[in-house]
Order: sequence, then structure tokens, then C-alpha cells
Amino acid sequence: MKVLVVNCGSSSIKYQLIDMTNENLLAKGLVERIGIEGSVLTHQPANKDKVVIKADIDNHKTGIQMVLKALTDIDHGVLSSMKEISAIGHRVVHGGEKFADSVLITPEVMQALQDCVEMAPLHNPPNIIGINACEELMPGVPQVGVFDTAFHQTMPKHAFLYGLPYDAYTKYGVRRYGFHGTSHKYVSQRTAELMKQDINNLRIVTCHLGNGASLAAVKFGKSIDTSMGFTPLEGLVMGTRSGEVDPAVIPYLMKKLDLTADQIDTYLNKKSGVLGISGVSSDFRDIEAAATEGNELCQLALDVFAYRVRKFIGSYIAAMGGVDAIVFTAGVGENDIYMRGSICSGLEFLGTSIDPEKNNVRGKEQEISVDGAKVKIFVVPTNEELVIARDTNKIYASLV
Repeated sequence: MKVLVVNCGSSSIKYQLIDMTNENLLAKGLVERIGIEGSVLTHQPANKDKVVIKADIDNHKTGIQMVLKALTDIDHGVLSSMKEISAIGHRVVHGGEKFADSVLITPEVMQALQDCVEMAPLHNPPNIIGINACEELMPGVPQVGVFDTAFHQTMPKHAFLYGLPYDAYTKYGVRRYGFHGTSHKYVSQRTAELMKQDINNLRIVTCHLGNGASLAAVKFGKSIDTSMGFTPLEGLVMGTRSGEVDPAVIPYLMKKLDLTADQIDTYLNKKSGVLGISGVSSDFRDIEAAATEGNELCQLALDVFAYRVRKFIGSYIAAMGGVDAIVFTAGVGENDIYMRGSICSGLEFLGTSIDPEKNNVRGKEQEISVDGAKVKIFVVPTNEELVIARDTNKIYASLV
């Protein structure tokens, strides 16, 4: 049983081929700059060198054709034919309230995905294009949709509702949905395994910290709150996103800067966050390097980010009535030694702190709290593709 995991962005396709008999990764890769000059496919078979293929890739269908050709290539392929692919799992960003779990793609599901485009105009369209392209290229192969929002569908109504007239929710679906669900699901489950405990007995704060960042309160295996909201803009200060702001700031800035609705959306999503504060970069490595050289605004951006994460951790501990573990994942969470230390400075009242020697780790599973800590702190590299493959495998197994 081999599952192809596909994650289509607006101009990219990430993919992994996983053998579900042992969950071994067979190959992975990235198609970049679809429809843009300089498009390229980087393909890497397991335990082999990367293969870089430059070509004109006008659309997602062409990109997926190249992926399938690379997977079956006589020199760097890992399949004898496409018939070895039993099912395809797709990352889908927004499923609204329609999907609390992964589902087999059907015409009815496709219509539901289309209905969610208005809530995720940047993300759902390429997801839909990828599904259609795979259907055309591999007709009859089961396809499964795995939703970023699904894991958070266990949030209680008092956690996901905004303080707006109730019909904003009932008529227009305005509520907190949350994102990065596959990541929060994976790292919380993996943390329970590392602790050798049943996740149904644990309260875990998961910190998915990358250019996009979110936290989740995972109580007894279920998400009861998360920092992203109706869109991925809410919550933490991020690479280029503002995170939560006073709503009155938006019309105020629109008037002051003479911005349209689309322009203020760009301002908040693309020009804010640590990029906006530092004026240097959205990349934490660049900001930390500049801060080390004395750039005060860069240091301020780092301080703001760490403070916001620490504040959310505290609020989620209160929401869960306690905490057993805090886990860091994604690009910053897995690799930024300084930022993990900065975030956890001040959490000593919980009976925990980071061990500097253990914290000297990048991209590796490890407990980084001091010995005997009441609350454990972990680094767990995320594996969203494996979650997608597992869900796809489970649904495929129910069909045969």
C-alpha cells in the first residue's frame, strides 16, 4: 500500500510517497514557481541525492505529470508504474464546519470545498486544482481530503464564537476555525508516545512556530482552543502577519493610509508581523543576526514574538486547568534555540524550565526540560505528510 501525499500551493506542489506497510518514506519533492519563469522540480528518492529538473511548468497538471514521471523514472524513480499508487492524500486548508475528519473525495465533497473558497481564497483554489489534476491523470485512484481545520472541530462553542451578533455565525459562518490541525494532531500524539502515556490523560500545549504560527490547547487528545481564527491571520505575531489587533485599527489605518479593503488585507498579511516591526526580514535567522549586531527593532520583534507565544501558553494552561507538556514544532519551533529559551523564560512558576544543554538541538525529537521537571518541554519535528498518509490509508482500507 503506497500513498502519494500532495500539498498544492498557489505556485507550488509539495509531495511525498510513503509505503504504509512500514510508514517508510520512499521519495519526496517540491515543484516550485508554477506558471512563473524559472520553474523547477526538486525530487529526492529516500537515501539518495536530490535530482533537480528545470522545465516550463505552466500549471498544476503539468507539475503533477512531472512528479509522476520522476517517481517512475528508470534512474531516480521508486515505482515501476503509477499503478503502485493505491491512493492519494491531499492537504486541504479549509473545510469549514462541514468536515470534522478526513474524507474520501466525492463530487459532493468537491462542492463543499468550493463553498469554502470564500473563506480561504488563497489556499483552497490550488487544493481543488490539485485534486482535479490527479483525478484527470490517475482516474479511479481513490483521493482523500485531509483538512487543516478538522482537528479543531472539537472546540466548544464558547471557545470558537466571536463577540459578534449570533447571526454572523449562523448565516455567514464567522467563527474561529483554526489551522495547522494536522501538525497539532501529530505532535500532540507523538509527545504522548514520548512520555509513554495515554494522550487521553494529558493536557498539552502545542506550539507550531514557523513563518505562519499557531498554538493549540490539546486536552485529553482533543483541541479545545487554538490561536488562529476565521483565517490564518489571527493570533500570534508571525513572519509577515500581524496576528490579533484591535479591530478599530483597521478602518483607522484605511483612512490614514488611503487603503482599499484588498490593500489593508495585504498590509496585515504581507507587510506586518516581525517583518513590519523589524523592518529587516520575516526570517527569524536574519532578525536574530541583526539583533546580535545591535539592531534594536530586530530585538524588539523577537521580544514581541516570544511574549505573545508565552502569553498564549499561559492562557491555554488556564483553559485546560493545568498542563503536562509544552511542545515546539515547525521551522522556528524545531530549530531556533534562542527563541525556545526566550519563550520559556518566565514559565518557571509551572515547575519547569529549559535545560540549556538539552535545548542545543535542531530538528530532532528531544525533551529539553530540566531533569525532574513537573511540566515536560519537548521539541518534536512535525510530520503533517505522515498524518495525511495515515488518514488516507485508513479510508482506503475501508473501501477494499
